[in-house]
Amino acid sequence: MNLSLLVLVPLITAVAVLFCKGLNGIRWVSLAGATVQLLLSFGLLALYWRERAAGDSAAFLYEYRHAWFPSWNIWYHVGVDGVSIAMILLTALVMEAAILVSWAIKPMSREFFILLHFLSAGAYGFFLSLDLFTLFFFLEVSVIPKFLLIGVWGSGRKEYSAMKLALMLMGGSALVFVGLMGLYYNTGGAGGTHSFDLMEIAQMHIPVEVQRQFFPFLFVGFGIFTALFPFHTWVPDGHSSAPTAASMFLAGISMKLGGYGCLRVVVFLMPEAAREYSPVIVLLATIAIVYGAFATMMQKDLKYINAYSSVSHCGFIILGIGMLTRTAISGAVMQMISHGLMTALFFAAIGMIYDRTHTRMVQQLGGLLKIMPFISTVFVVAGLCSLGLPGLSGFVAEITVFMGSWERAGEMYRLATILACASIVITAVYILRATGQAIMGPVKDPHYNGLGDATWNEKLAGILLGAGIIAIGVAPFWLQALIK
Repeated sequence: MNLSLLVLVPLITAVAVLFCKGLNGIRWVSLAGATVQLLLSFGLLALYWRERAAGDSAAFLYEYRHAWFPSWNIWYHVGVDGVSIAMILLTALVMEAAILVSWAIKPMSREFFILLHFLSAGAYGFFLSLDLFTLFFFLEVSVIPKFLLIGVWGSGRKEYSAMKLALMLMGGSALVFVGLMGLYYNTGGAGGTHSFDLMEIAQMHIPVEVQRQFFPFLFVGFGIFTALFPFHTWVPDGHSSAPTAASMFLAGISMKLGGYGCLRVVVFLMPEAAREYSPVIVLLATIAIVYGAFATMMQKDLKYINAYSSVSHCGFIILGIGMLTRTAISGAVMQMISHGLMTALFFAAIGMIYDRTHTRMVQQLGGLLKIMPFISTVFVVAGLCSLGLPGLSGFVAEITVFMGSWERAGEMYRLATILACASIVITAVYILRATGQAIMGPVKDPHYNGLGDATWNEKLAGILLGAGIIAIGVAPFWLQALIK
């Protein structure tokens, strides 16, 4: 399979949208492009399983190399393994749902959908890249569209939030670039050719001193994208001001770029430094989990609730990676997928509620289940997944992280695991309280009685994301087999 199609299809769709006439044409072309991406992703999964069943044990399949900057030994080098395919599937599902919930976007709708497709192209390219320069290139591609989506189509303090997000993420990118250049100039040996190739660098064994020097740059740089404490402050502001589709993509996909980078690049290429810095990583992850849970409990705005809870839930990703056990890392990947689906569904439900009630404040809502049964059900499913209800993806991912974390010997690591487990209680408090006040009980505002439920496109988006959550929660074996 030609993996470059996953990058080209969003770009071709963006060009097609540019020449569309009329709002309906823009909508349907955008949806068609997202659907093609989804079909390509499932097709890639089927082909990957077939190749593995046939006995192909190569580290990466469907590799393609093309010289990009030969003088610098920079290649357009792509390939996939189970982890990258799982992230590609997540991207395709969230992208399809984001297009569907954006059906009513009218001001500058053409530009809005074009930027969404540029975001997906950047994400696909990042997850496919086996050349570190190419990976960094696609990481950068994903930053500016976020700035524009929030700054133009956002709400509240949108200019401030967009600028803060862009500056924080560009700061993270700068750290990543320094770390990548440090690796590049320490490859090749005396008189050898420097390389950005992921697999070549892995086989060279970077000296421990070099690993120790550049590990913080790369881990913190990628960590900023995934809400690493204390560099998480862009998350609440960015999510609260972003339009619904941008919030879905930002939390569902963009925050996973950092986790994927920490795992695929940092820990994979610098294992000795990872073991040395492991206590610091685990400490920061534990603080993020506990602090994020308590901070969420204080919020009254539904978007802020989901944003701060994302800080806590992404802490499980960092915790699993920092523990360095096989089970914990597997749990971290599962948490990336689970949180991507769950938080995208949560933001979709919140957006649907806001579009009808024009408020996100919990105390102003109430009794929505009687008025909007489908939207309320989607909200409850996302909330139950967040608190780790068995049968949903959140439980499977978190329990895998906990089990893998407990395998790591040492009092500090055991204490971190216990604190992370205890945060589930706090999560249950804020989820059940928000659900009880906003969804259950009598209708607080009589004006809500005339409001409608989800439209066909919103229902389809909710069903797609909800099906992914249930598919992992009920039968996690297929995902575990894919990412092992």
